[in-house]
Amino acid sequence: MGANELASGGELLELRLRRHLAVLAGEIGERHVWRPIALRAAADYVRGEFSSAGYQVVSQGYQACGVPCENLEAIVQGTTHASEIIVVGAHYDTVAGSPGADDNASGVAGVIEIARALRPLRLTRTVKLVAFVNEEPPFFYFGNMGSKVYAEAARARGDHIQVMFSLEMLGCYSDAPNSQRYPPLLRWFYPNRGNFIGFVSNLRSRGALANVAGAFRANCDFPAESLACPAFVPGVAWSDQLSFWRTGYRAVMVTDTAFYRYAHYHSPSDTPDRIQYGSMARVVGGLVRTVASLAGVGA
Repeated sequence: MGANELASGGELLELRLRRHLAVLAGEIGERHVWRPIALRAAADYVRGEFSSAGYQVVSQGYQACGVPCENLEAIVQGTTHASEIIVVGAHYDTVAGSPGADDNASGVAGVIEIARALRPLRLTRTVKLVAFVNEEPPFFYFGNMGSKVYAEAARARGDHIQVMFSLEMLGCYSDAPNSQRYPPLLRWFYPNRGNFIGFVSNLRSRGALANVAGAFRANCDFPAESLACPAFVPGVAWSDQLSFWRTGYRAVMVTDTAFYRYAHYHSPSDTPDRIQYGSMARVVGGLVRTVASLAGVGA
């Protein structure tokens, strides 16, 4: 069975994405170290979904603000090029005061469904699917981000990570004119309708960006735009890809562009009913085929 066939059930995929967001952003809601029971519930949900897909889940635990925290990893072991690794990750915590449907239950749901779709495949390269904790403030940038803990451990082991996909908000799309905003000057080069998925990297990762965006366009007809630019441009470094850039790995953020499009960013109104699930399912299906293509589907 190939990746195209696995990702073809759009309606079923959409239903599963709805369920993940209903649990993470609806039943559990706001989840961070100041709500440790909710943070643990979110981790347990991801663990259960990975386990139900047939994975032995690897937990990377550490303490943050006196609270036990963990990154959760599911691994598709490669065959002929197993030492070459692709990481697909998203953070499951939220900013305080928000239930975090788009930011970032949508990214976590994407990781879960990519993991589910890849499990039956025989891949030549290893793919690691990771749910990161503690991406949001006060951990972001200078703090003990989950992805920082993960990336530093990977570097210490000498892991050969070819590219990291950071899934950061996958659920907001609009065909309305002027529904898309940009940092200064970029609006002259990109669409004014927020109906595409974005692939974004720093300048050092631009080769990986070209490979990832090219593979997505070859495997999915959903509109896609790509941008490689300095990390200081607002928003470009604002997710878990930053941790991988800092440890010398190439990484690409996959995003609906967050606050440049989504009016409910970091707010109490970031709820599951705001998400465009049909478009999100098309994007996630495309990412399944993209990752499978880059990892190499064997016989």
